[in-house]
Amino acid sequence: MSYTIRAMFPAICLTLILPCSQIAMAADPAPAKDAKPAETPIERAPLPSRSQEDALALERSVPQAEQQQLQAGDDRFLALWKPANVDEPKGAVVIVPGADESPDWPNAVGPLRRKFPDVGWSSLSLSMPDAYNDVFARAADPAPTGDKAPADKTKDEQAKAPDPAAAAEADAAAAAEQAAAQAELTKAHAEKIFARIDSAVAFAQQNKARTVVLLGHGTGAYWAARYMSEHASPAIQKLVLVTAVDTGNDTPSLLELIPNLKVATADFVNKERTVPRQQAQDRLDASKRVKNARFTQVTLSSIPGNPAMEQDQLFRRVRGWLEGQ
Repeated sequence: MSYTIRAMFPAICLTLILPCSQIAMAADPAPAKDAKPAETPIERAPLPSRSQEDALALERSVPQAEQQQLQAGDDRFLALWKPANVDEPKGAVVIVPGADESPDWPNAVGPLRRKFPDVGWSSLSLSMPDAYNDVFARAADPAPTGDKAPADKTKDEQAKAPDPAAAAEADAAAAAEQAAAQAELTKAHAEKIFARIDSAVAFAQQNKARTVVLLGHGTGAYWAARYMSEHASPAIQKLVLVTAVDTGNDTPSLLELIPNLKVATADFVNKERTVPRQQAQDRLDASKRVKNARFTQVTLSSIPGNPAMEQDQLFRRVRGWLEGQ
């Protein structure tokens, strides 16, 4: 090799190495300084239930002195308490509102709870637990398992017809499971309501109520009657039902409960309301078939265009029955 070639050889090697170094550096870039770690999704708090929203609204609008937080098992709930405006109260009226009604509902519930203290009766109006969900969400179809997708099934599997007996058995098992779950929900819901009534009666007794009256409005009347049928408390001497209706989901029905009531009961009905009126007639007929029934039905009249007078009529009739007993 000549001297010239030997002198140029290192320069030739250097020119071949530099491009390779640049490619290697480009293939392995340094981490960017501005790269941000992946953000974790934010978990949002669940929306409040209807009863919680009602309680928050009442806490803002009702005087603090009237608000009572009562305990029913593991449940803490709001009740509105107004002591009688006399030195010797006649007793306490525990008010059970209907479905989706608050303890200060403008129809019957609120007016009665505010009017009773002025005539010697304390009032305690309860908030009710949220109604259970009686419609089950249909389960989504399960995702295919195994190595084969549904489209890859063999012709024999596709041609094979389902066994009618097995399908009927599966349907029956699913229906039985759903019915059992529904029964558990209804039972738990009833026990929650009864626990709240127990707590309210205990509170009234602690406040020296000589007589306790249980008053239910709408579906609240159903729960008041059922409580007195299944959990009769000796502290409750009188039961008042106002525009009573069945819940549509629970058994026994209101009509079946009436013969089992051992306490003086007044059933206030509106003669202009067709369906409740027919149900009221059935309750009256059922009471007549029971010996020594302590059941009275009182008919109210509608006063179109004057709801305030309607509420006053209801109050006067309920008060008249209570003080006439």
